[in-house]
Amino acid sequence: MSNDNEDIKSQETDGDQVAPSCGCCRRGDAVEAPRGKLHCYNWLGDIPGGYADSNIVEVQFKNTRKGYYKNSTNLKLEIGDLVAVEASPGHDIGTVTLTGQLVAVQMKKANMKPDAEIRRIFRKAKPADIEKYEEAKAKENDTMIRSRKIAENLKLNMKIGDVEYQGDGNKAIFYYIADERVDFRQLIKVLADTFKVRIEMKQIGARQEAGRIGGIGPCGRPLCCSSWMTNFVSVATSAARFQDISLNPQKLAGQCAKLKCCLNFEVDTYVESVKRMPSRDITLETADGTFYHFKSDIFKREITYSTDKSVAANLVTISADRAFEVISMNKRGEKPEKLGLENGDKKAERKEFVDLVGQDSLTRFDKAKKKKKKSSGNNGGQPKGQRQQSGDAPQRQKPQGDGGNRQRQPRQQGGENRPNRPRRDRNRNEGENSSPKPPQPSNE
Repeated sequence: MSNDNEDIKSQETDGDQVAPSCGCCRRGDAVEAPRGKLHCYNWLGDIPGGYADSNIVEVQFKNTRKGYYKNSTNLKLEIGDLVAVEASPGHDIGTVTLTGQLVAVQMKKANMKPDAEIRRIFRKAKPADIEKYEEAKAKENDTMIRSRKIAENLKLNMKIGDVEYQGDGNKAIFYYIADERVDFRQLIKVLADTFKVRIEMKQIGARQEAGRIGGIGPCGRPLCCSSWMTNFVSVATSAARFQDISLNPQKLAGQCAKLKCCLNFEVDTYVESVKRMPSRDITLETADGTFYHFKSDIFKREITYSTDKSVAANLVTISADRAFEVISMNKRGEKPEKLGLENGDKKAERKEFVDLVGQDSLTRFDKAKKKKKKSSGNNGGQPKGQRQQSGDAPQRQKPQGDGGNRQRQPRQQGGENRPNRPRRDRNRNEGENSSPKPPQPSNE
């Protein structure tokens, strides 16, 4: 417990307590943790003794731009720190994303030459540096819109997709897309006169632009090129054919207007599975006739054949093993009587989903409506107002002569007129033992 108390006291400075943080999640800092392809977890960061230390630091700038710099002044840097690094001209502001020995691995992965010049880190960013950096970032969107209008006035066949200002505001990088070679020498002069900064032009592709801007794909997840993909492989329409995907340009194209990169993710699995299936060009000869390939289910390894080459007629679905068996029989000159198995092609019964818990019901949170009980004893269905009419029905009187020892009759259950039957017997006894009263004269 004493060590824990000492750790807590060491985090308190000038009466303020700093939340503990780690190099992987950075929950204690205000800086958002890097994600996707921009994030590399430093699994060597907890090795004691300084064996995993290195004077090379990875720094990230706007979007996907990264650089590697030398910590020549031995600053104590952690992931998420804002630093001022050397640039030409002036300095730039970036965020530290990786330290230690893994930086050398990242440099090798980025195809950086060993003899390349490595610039140095000046200092940790001061409040004045951060304020100037925020002012430069605020001008990027307006600069991009104005530069597009300038390129349009110069009748240049190009699209400026993004603008990035240097941390000190002395330089701006313009990222553009063009299908052909563009002579933008006049454009650079106009941009330099308009914005009073040093201009640098960088050409990128449509996929790189989608990766820089980002977005949500049709699958509902962030774009792969902006989250985790590091290189772009050419995608062909043959990948869609192997997977039996409809060749619809609107379905196959992504937000970059190119073929979706995800078409290549599973194509290798489909190619390997197709090798274990019979060729589509092979026809099967049976005693019933000739069968042609109609469709295939690679996952179930089932093939559907038709007796007509162009129309679905007399479709028969068999397994791939049965198809190979029929093919071998045809090679020997034999023809089976039926395309299916002779002992009956019994398909396994498909077990339907059973919701035992009731979690998939859409109305499971709705309140059940309580059914109203039907009122019994309603005098044969008559309304209450018509049960007794004044002056017409005789008044009830107690039976005389039995001394009050009259035996009760058992009630009948389940009958519709159950409560009325004793009343009818009671009225009959009253008519025998007593005479009805004469009508009283009216005052009129």
